[in-house]
Amino acid sequence: MRKFLFIPLLLLCMHGQAQVTETPPSTDLEQQLENITENNADIETEDDSYLQELAQYRKHPLNLNFADADQLTALRYLNSLQIENILSYRNYFGNFINIHELQAIPSMDVSTINKILPYITVASSVRAFESLRERLSGGDHSLLLRASQTIEKQRGFLLDSSVAKNFYPGSPQRLFIRYKYNYKNLLQYGFAGEKDPGEQFFKGYQKNGFDFYSAHFFAKNIGIVKAIALGDYTVNMGQGLTQWMSLAFKKSIAITSIKRQAAVLRPYSSPGEIFFHRGAGITIGRKNWEATIFGSYRKTDANFVVGDTLQLQEDFVSSLQTSGLHRTRSENEDKGAQTQVAFGGNLAFEIKNFRLGFNAIHFDFKLPLSKNPLPYNLYALSGKSFGNYSTDYSYTFRNLHFFGEAAISSKKYPAFINGLLISVSRDVDMSFLYRNISKGYQSLYTSAFTESSLPTNEKGLFSGIGIKFSDQWRFDAYADVYKFPWLKFRINAPTSGKDYQLQFTYKPNRTLEIYSRYKTETKAINYNPDGFILNPVIPQPRNSWRTQFSYKVSSEITLRSRAELVWYDNKGRASEEGMLIYADILYKKIFSPISGNIRLQYFETDGYNSRLYAYENDVLYSYSIPVFSGKGYRYYLNLNYDIGRNLTFWVKLAQTYYPDNKTVGSGLDIIQGNRKTDVKLQAMYRF
Repeated sequence: MRKFLFIPLLLLCMHGQAQVTETPPSTDLEQQLENITENNADIETEDDSYLQELAQYRKHPLNLNFADADQLTALRYLNSLQIENILSYRNYFGNFINIHELQAIPSMDVSTINKILPYITVASSVRAFESLRERLSGGDHSLLLRASQTIEKQRGFLLDSSVAKNFYPGSPQRLFIRYKYNYKNLLQYGFAGEKDPGEQFFKGYQKNGFDFYSAHFFAKNIGIVKAIALGDYTVNMGQGLTQWMSLAFKKSIAITSIKRQAAVLRPYSSPGEIFFHRGAGITIGRKNWEATIFGSYRKTDANFVVGDTLQLQEDFVSSLQTSGLHRTRSENEDKGAQTQVAFGGNLAFEIKNFRLGFNAIHFDFKLPLSKNPLPYNLYALSGKSFGNYSTDYSYTFRNLHFFGEAAISSKKYPAFINGLLISVSRDVDMSFLYRNISKGYQSLYTSAFTESSLPTNEKGLFSGIGIKFSDQWRFDAYADVYKFPWLKFRINAPTSGKDYQLQFTYKPNRTLEIYSRYKTETKAINYNPDGFILNPVIPQPRNSWRTQFSYKVSSEITLRSRAELVWYDNKGRASEEGMLIYADILYKKIFSPISGNIRLQYFETDGYNSRLYAYENDVLYSYSIPVFSGKGYRYYLNLNYDIGRNLTFWVKLAQTYYPDNKTVGSGLDIIQGNRKTDVKLQAMYRF
């Protein structure tokens, strides 16, 4: 199966003609993605839909004279107040004549304008309607092939059925293929297939080839039909209490990005196997109202448990699996063990600066969900069916934008989120968000602005401020205080926590940017080194300080470096310290077919509690955020080569070296030795 690692190389013999480029992420976007990984128990998101959207807008820029709120939202860099002000400016003064008019709009600053410049344009006219034939034939076809592998042999690949029950019978490669047709983000369709390392390929459990297949058809703006989705798609409603399946950010120095904003229906073509619906959905709208209905039927992974016939107990599932991995026998037994039916809808009205929406979703399962009867699971999701229902709202008045969502579950437990964005002046922004989510409120496939990964059992108040002292200096800070009224996993009592962060950014020109941030967070967790009968719940603070700079030496070369220190439970019994430092060189020459970047990094921590995260550049539509603990070095090399105008090839080689270790990893992923080397190859052909 090693041959599959080199499938993309077969494309090298093809000839063609369009370059594929990618804008490096901003520093605040890097921090957002790092925060998501930390918040999701070190699991990186596999949703690359927003990267695909940005790439499409880079090729077909969004016309500010005709863009609506949903299209401006897709840029990800604009908050709700900025979007409202852009639309109000256009309605009052007429169409934009020049992009530089954005500087005259309240709440818009030069930094934000520079971020969106690659994706926008200003034109005096736009075609009112594209024919079906043009939509079907005038778009871009692309075929993407990606293969990656850990070079060193992991324990799971060294075992077989004669010596172990749990082992990896498949090959060590991860394979991904995606074909997509896209016409200006108005029509797209395609399919994708993915195989994880250790999963079989055209044999054993996976006789049909890839472990995961996905297909979608999505169209927008066809008269009264605002969107229609067939196959795989995502649903996003309200502020994430009822349903939110797309990528959503949480706390960061981008203090005005606290509001969830996205179209209700979005196409899905990412490699992740969990957070999407499979079926059909449609959004219709006219003037100031919009309605969406959707339905989904799919099999999901679950931990299946055989019932006790003597006690008349039926079969059930103890948990829903979210890893998407099907390597070992037990993982394959969990694959598709649960049948899930979902249906719901959204109805929204908008009058001037006021918007009101009503949301509902209902789930039915084939097998009841019954979790372990532990105290922290007392209010956990259970049964064969449940639902969530909510109303969301927003109102803009001058420089104020108020928004929120009030939700209730089918078991009558409430949840509330309310937020406020304020543009105090051109140089000062503020944000506030209060959430009160009852301990019994449960939902599935949601992502609200909360401290926990899921919106349940939490009360909290977030406040943030951003001050632009001058064209060169900026200060951003936030404070978040919260409570968990009921028990949580590894927390055997109601607790509270607090999180503070401040950051100074210095950007005197387009070539230099330096930021320095300090963050302190205190959470309580079970800590019982003395072996008491009852686990004491002890607050343990975590402090970190980071400084990062980026300097554009020339039009082709950029230097970037970061240094970060962390102190966990400083002066306490669980005290740990950690540090990380890296240096990057990025190369991109205009009209040159070759670009790339290289990183050298050193890290040292006393343990997992003092772990650190660092965003890494990767192949197109992908990124990685490894978790670093222990002592070691990491280095990687990215290369991008455009072969003609239609074919592009990427390669990433990364290695982590632990000088004091005899093994790397754990369980079936353990490696005998002190190095882990990963290689990733990708090719894209556009036609």
